[in-house]
Amino acid sequence: MEDDSEYDAVSRRKALQIGSALGAASMAGCLGMFGGDGGQNAEIPELSTFRGSGALAEGRPAPGGTSIEELPDLSGELSLYIGGGEGGIYYEFVNMLQEIYPDFEVYPNDDSSASLAQTIVEEVDSGAAQADVFWSIDASSLGFVADNDAYEPLSDEAVGSVANDQFVGDDNAWAGVAGRARAVPYNTEELSESDIPDTVQEFPGTDALQGTMGWAPTYGAFKSFVTAMRLIQGEDATRQWLVDMRDAGTERYGNEYAVSQNVANGSLAAGFANHYYAMRVKNQQPDAPIDLAFTEGDAGALVNVAGALKVQGTQRGDLVDNFVRHLLSAEAQEYFTTVSFAYPMIEGVDPVGGLPSIADLNPPEIDLAELSDLEPTLELMEDAGVSG
Repeated sequence: MEDDSEYDAVSRRKALQIGSALGAASMAGCLGMFGGDGGQNAEIPELSTFRGSGALAEGRPAPGGTSIEELPDLSGELSLYIGGGEGGIYYEFVNMLQEIYPDFEVYPNDDSSASLAQTIVEEVDSGAAQADVFWSIDASSLGFVADNDAYEPLSDEAVGSVANDQFVGDDNAWAGVAGRARAVPYNTEELSESDIPDTVQEFPGTDALQGTMGWAPTYGAFKSFVTAMRLIQGEDATRQWLVDMRDAGTERYGNEYAVSQNVANGSLAAGFANHYYAMRVKNQQPDAPIDLAFTEGDAGALVNVAGALKVQGTQRGDLVDNFVRHLLSAEAQEYFTTVSFAYPMIEGVDPVGGLPSIADLNPPEIDLAELSDLEPTLELMEDAGVSG
């Protein structure tokens, strides 16, 4: 997910509060969230420790899936390369795992996912790989590492709980652990869901949307969206769409959280953004007049993922597999879903705020790893006068 410094600071504070609560719960020796001992030495905190706060986290059912209690203990040292943006929230979950398992220690290296992917490939090529596991905020960086044969397949057991095969790389190269869907936030006092076309290609010709929309072309998620459109529709159609939307008066913002905020306050009628930005607004302002529409089967319906990959040459392959299983546990998925408002990757965990499940969305059939081919997209956006 993308970097939003204002929200990220708030999220990091919340995550630190959760981490502190977990430490206190561990010292108090609280029981596991489902009451079983799992045959382990680890003390698993109560479910509330893994759950975010606010309107969207209230009244949720207990998550399904495999509990941490049912997994083998994490033990040993792990070198983790973790991407920026939501990586701050994700790393707080790693800290929670280290609290649960005193014999487990993680040595992190954080940078942008794209930079870390390049570093991993260079290190593997030189025979001096430093990372055991790569946790990227997007599938394109995972695809770059996989395409350069700098990975080792995850075990079938590690990826087995991912509900959708689209979110597992070929040859088990990587596993998605948190999802984000492209969406159209709209102001419910200005528009109804029926005003939003079923495909983004129809947007430039829709009268109700002329001069009322916002986008964030510099944002990584927007560039992935345009890349997906280029792969599906071709360069000419994508360039023309960008020109038409620009000419229709689409207003430019620095990030997609700002787009969603301006939709909520009525400055915009609608916009283009990842789904979770509207969820952030709703969590802070439950009565805000903002809702989400989703297009069908096109780039506007893209679902991208943060995910984990085992780096070639690691001597800790079994530990990496177990670590990934923990990222796909019921507790982890509830954490990612209620703290960063991501889409869960496993069955039995509901998305927040009444969002449709991924199974109810209609994303395009596209290899997410191909989103790493970004250079032609940047050139196309430049040609269209919508530079990123």
